Amino acid sequence: MQNLHWYEGPLASFDTETTGVDVETDRVVSAALVLQSAPDAPVERLTWLVDPGVPIPDGARAVHGITDERVRAHGCSPVLATAEIARALAEQARAGVPLVVMNAPYDLTLLDRELRRHRQSSLAGVLADAELLVVDPRVLDKHVDRYRKGRRTLTDLCAHYGIALADAHDAGADAWAALQLVRALGERHSTALGEFSTAELHLRQARWHAAQARGLQEWFDRSGTPERVDRSWPLRPARCLCGAPVSAEHRCESAA
Repeated sequence: MQNLHWYEGPLASFDTETTGVDVETDRVVSAALVLQSAPDAPVERLTWLVDPGVPIPDGARAVHGITDERVRAHGCSPVLATAEIARALAEQARAGVPLVVMNAPYDLTLLDRELRRHRQSSLAGVLADAELLVVDPRVLDKHVDRYRKGRRTLTDLCAHYGIALADAHDAGADAWAALQLVRALGERHSTALGEFSTAELHLRQARWHAAQARGLQEWFDRSGTPERVDRSWPLRPARCLCGAPVSAEHRCESAA
């Protein structure tokens, strides 16, 4: 029996819609986990609508269309939602199913901060000994087609790889599009990507993302832009108020 490439087998795909773009302070208002066992197999969707407990800014509402009235009437609490979402991701991790996340450091870091905020936990804590194997189409595309000009948003990548994206900025639609995108990306670039195991691919993406971030930081520095680029992937480490990474060993002197 012929061994399948990673993009031909089971995949899960995760996406969120939020109150903004700051992973440290913004909140989840909807999330989706899309599951598919093979390219032609049926699709299963798990979705959450969340009352974030804070007003949804006009700018965010203009993007995803989710209103305060809707989440108050139909959303579940962030305490419940974050636990359910994290457990669903952990279940896929324990089953060895790769998790597709477009621009993973955004969605996964924001989920981690929501767990810390509402559950006094963390994504790593919920995963425990399960290994989250992430596939990030943004990182993969930048690696295999480094010099292609233009933006690399989900909408742009779907157009480039011929994936239909209906209802953009709906978490379920975006997650499904990202899942199809990585199958198409893997097939088109099978020589560069197809022979890796999912564990190998995960490790390589961390290195590729760091190199991509380093290149972008150098460009910012040359252009005089003060913006700093985080090289962490697929999750940005939590930091103390003093700026140090949070760990069991860290003791913040400024907290005294």
